[in-house]
Amino acid sequence: MSERSAKEIVESVLPGESATARAAHASLKGERRGLRGLLPFLGPAFVAAVAYVDPGNFATNISAGAQYGYLLLWVILASNLMAMLIQSMSAKLGIATGKNLPEVCRERFPRPVTLALWVQAEVIAMATDLAEFIGAALALNLLFGIPLFTAGLLTAVAAFGILELQRRGFRPLEAAISAMVGIIVLAFAFQMFYAEPEGDRILAGLFTPQFVDTNSVLLAAGILGATVMPHVIYLHSALTQRRVVGRTEEEKKRIFRFELVDVVIAMAIAGTINASMLIMAAALFNANGLFDVGDIDLAFEELRVLVSDKAAIIFGVALLASGFSSSSVGTMSGQVVMQGFIDRQIPLFLRRLVTMAPALVILALSVNPSKALVISQVVLSFGIPFALIPLLIFCRNRGVMGALTNHRVTTAVATVVVALIVSLNVFLLYQTFFG
Repeated sequence: MSERSAKEIVESVLPGESATARAAHASLKGERRGLRGLLPFLGPAFVAAVAYVDPGNFATNISAGAQYGYLLLWVILASNLMAMLIQSMSAKLGIATGKNLPEVCRERFPRPVTLALWVQAEVIAMATDLAEFIGAALALNLLFGIPLFTAGLLTAVAAFGILELQRRGFRPLEAAISAMVGIIVLAFAFQMFYAEPEGDRILAGLFTPQFVDTNSVLLAAGILGATVMPHVIYLHSALTQRRVVGRTEEEKKRIFRFELVDVVIAMAIAGTINASMLIMAAALFNANGLFDVGDIDLAFEELRVLVSDKAAIIFGVALLASGFSSSSVGTMSGQVVMQGFIDRQIPLFLRRLVTMAPALVILALSVNPSKALVISQVVLSFGIPFALIPLLIFCRNRGVMGALTNHRVTTAVATVVVALIVSLNVFLLYQTFFG
C-alpha cells in the first residue's frame, strides 16, 4: 500500500475491468433500469460526504444547538443545498474532462499559479488531517481512556487499514466508508430517540431564517462558511474522472444525471446527520440550561449525566467513525492534490507521515482538542476560494466542459453561492483575528 500513487488511487479500476463498470455501461444503454440501473453509479458522493460529517462539524453543530436551541437549523438546510450544488459541479468536471480539478488547473493556469495553488493545498491537507486525527483520537480517549498521542497513532493505523481496501478496487473502499457513514446515521438516530425533540420547533427552525443576537450571526456564519471543504472538491472530481468513461457527449450527460442522484442522496444524508447533531444538543443541552456545551469532550460527559452511559458511548462511536473515515478521505485527497498540481507522486506512507505530523505534535503537547479543531477550521477557510473559484471558472467554460457546461442559471446561482461562501470565510477570518 505504501507505494500506491494518486494515479492508482483514482484509476484503480478502469471501465471494462470490473463488474461495476460493465453494469454502469449497461445502465447507460438502458439494459438496467430503476434502482438496478442507479446502483453502479452510487459511491463517489458518499466518500465526499464524509467531509460534511467530520469532527469539526460535531463541534460546530453541538455548540449551535446548545447555545440557541433549534434557531439555526435553517442554516444547516441552506448549507446542505449549497453543498449539493458545489459537489455536483466537481463531479461534473471529472466526468466531462476525464481529469480532476488540480489536473485541469495545471493544464490551464500558468506554472507559478499552479505551484502557488499546490502549496496552499498542501497546507490545507495538513489542516484537514489535524481536524480528523484529533477527532478520532479524542473519541478513542473518551471511549477507552487511551492517551491522546497514542490514540493519534492508532488513528493513523486505522486510516491505512481502510485505504488498504483500495487494492481490491474502488467498491470495497466506498463500501467501508459508506458503512461508517451508516454508523453515524444510526448513532444520531438513537440520540434523537433519547433526546425526544419537539417536532414543531424543528420545523420552525428549518424553515424560519432568523437571528437573535450578534453571536448567533457569527455562529451561523461559521456553519455556512465551513460548508464546503477544499480537499473534498479536489477529490470528488478525481473519484468521477475515470470511474465510468463516457464515449460520447450524450453518454457523459447520462453519466452525470446518474451521479447527480448520487450527490443528492449522499448530501441529504450528511445534512440529516448535521441537523440531528444540532437537534440533539438543542433538546438535551439547551433545554436543560447547558448553553456552554461547545467542546466535544464536555458533550460526551453531559450525555452521560443527562441520559446514560450508553448514549455517551454511542456518541463516541459516531465520533470515532467520523474521524477514521474522514482521515482516510483526507489522505486520498492529498495524493490527488500532489499528482494533479505538480505531476509528482510520493509513497502513501510518506504522504501520511507528512500530513499527520502537525496533528501528532499538537496531541503530544496536550493542546485542548476542541480549540485545535477551531484552529484547523480557520486554516481551512483560507483554502476555500482557491478551490471554489477555479471550479466555477472551468464549469462555465465550454472549451473545458463541452456538453456539460453549466447553464446560465446554474452559473448565476453558483456565482452567488461561491461569493457568499468566500465572503463568509473572509468575515470569519476577520472576526477570528481582529473581532
